[in-house]
Parts: sequence; C-alpha cells; structure tokens
Amino acid sequence: MRKLIGVVALAMMAGLAGAQAQSFPSRQITLVVPFPPGGSTDVAARIMAEKMRPILGQPVIVENQGGAGGSIAVGRVARSAPDGYTIDIGQWDTHVGSIIYNLNYDLQKDFEPIGLISVNPQLLVAKKNLAANTLPELVALMKKEPGKVTFVNQNAAANVSGILLQRETQTEVTFIPYRGAGPAMTDLVSGHVDLLVVQGAVSLPQVRAGAIKAIANLSPQRSQSMPDIPTSAEGGVPGFLMSGWFGFWAPKGTPKEIVATLNKAMREVLADPAIKAKFAELGLDVASPEQQTPDGLAAFQKAEIEKWWPIIKAAGVKAE
Repeated sequence: MRKLIGVVALAMMAGLAGAQAQSFPSRQITLVVPFPPGGSTDVAARIMAEKMRPILGQPVIVENQGGAGGSIAVGRVARSAPDGYTIDIGQWDTHVGSIIYNLNYDLQKDFEPIGLISVNPQLLVAKKNLAANTLPELVALMKKEPGKVTFVNQNAAANVSGILLQRETQTEVTFIPYRGAGPAMTDLVSGHVDLLVVQGAVSLPQVRAGAIKAIANLSPQRSQSMPDIPTSAEGGVPGFLMSGWFGFWAPKGTPKEIVATLNKAMREVLADPAIKAKFAELGLDVASPEQQTPDGLAAFQKAEIEKWWPIIKAAGVKAE
C-alpha cells in the first residue's frame, strides 16, 4: 500500500510539474544582468527583454546587480527556484572566468543553458589623447615607460586580457579595478585611464563619436560589424586574443519544457532582421542557429572552459 501511495504521489507531482510547464509563463520573468547599467551586457539584455515580452505574453524585467565580477548576481540565479521566472544573461566573465572568485556554486552543474545569443568581438580601446594610435605604437610606448600605462580591470576577461598583453609583448601595465564596463567607459572618455578591453556594444558608439579610439580587435579575424578595426595579429601581437559572447541560463532543474519556451522566444527575437541589424550596429554577431540551442550553448561553454581555465590557473589570476 505504501509503495502504491508513493507511486501515486510521484505521478501527481509529475503532473503538477507538467501543468506548471504548460502554463508558463503566468507572471513576469526577471532577467538578471550581473553588472551595473550601461555596459554591453545591459544593452543586449534590454533589447532581448523588450522583444521577448510580446512573444511570452508577460513582462521581462531587467534587474542589474553588480559586484565580484558578476558572480554575486549569478549566484543569486543559481539559488533561485528552478521555475523559469529568474534567469540570467551570462558571458565569459560570469560563466567561465569567474573561477577566480570563491564561488559557492558550480558553473558546470548548477545551471540549465537556454541558448547562445551572440558572439562579440572584444576591442582594445584607448583614451583619445593617448600617445599611441596603433598596437605597434602602444607596445613601443609601454616598453619606453614600463608601468605608466593604466589598464582597466573591470572583470575577469579584462584581467586575463591585460595579463596576455603583458605576456605577449613583454611589457608592463598598471591595473585599475572597476565594478563594470559602464563606469570604466565613463572614466576612459574623461581621460582618467588609458586602456580598456570591452565588447563593441559599449565601445563602438564612443569610438564612432571620436570620444575614444580603437587600437585593436582581439578576434582572429576582422568583424563584419567593425571591418575598419584591425586585429591584434595585424598589429603584430597574434597571441593577444580574447573572446566575448552572451547567453541565457536558468537554475539547475528548470523543466525542459520551460527552457524550451524561453529558448523559442529567444530564437524568434534573434531571427528578426531588425534585431540582427541592431546587434551589428552594436558590434554583436548573432550566434549561429546551432549555437542558439540549449545543447549548443552547453557545448560552447564547455569548449571555453577547457580553453581558458588552464590559462587562468597557470597565470595565477585571482580576484581583487
């Protein structure tokens, strides 16, 4: 009898979970941005949230929560109820590079991937009056005055980028910590810092306005969205590479039906030609259809972890 009752209870729970998944969403969804407003992550999140709202039939509210390279906000998502109502927009810094922090969650086990949104060229940009306009000129300047050039350290990707730049050019920079790309960009425009590695979504408008200047694209090849900016390899430093991307994640245990609903809405937005054009304007390349799936994001993250974790550990990168 007890066994029968247990079977019935499990069946009822499964039925309840199925009903919840079928009625999803029935209230607003919170999209957590793990950085302050104004950065590239925030820009992409707000575009996606606005366009997903009519598809899902419920508001998608963006909440910014900075600190500890985004790990605080991502930890909040990991501990949220696995019901699809709290998700995050993550990237290299939060779902690969955050191993530099003392995390109380597992990057590989505590999340359900929803889909890869975009692959984003990272730019090395400089204040407009820096005495260098190209990567060779910058390297010459840093060798002439070791440690004088300041390099913004707003997240793990920036930290590793600065270490790579020093290693690949045998130079030295002075790292300046910031809580996010938005505040860092403000100070770069004001001329308070010299160099910043950031995604095109936040830097291209300032580059095009002449407020700052682009030194190099840290991708293996030039981007279609910014074809006039030379790569680091063209500047004589082929090993100075850093990837950028955005993806959606839900807490571990979120039902597959709910993940599928969120993924469908995401893919519908990304298929819109107007959104593709907007992303290109911001320096974001929409991910391939294969990468936009949950399995595609899972495989992409796995490859990134296998590539970068050994580099981070060998360099001894630690949170500041």
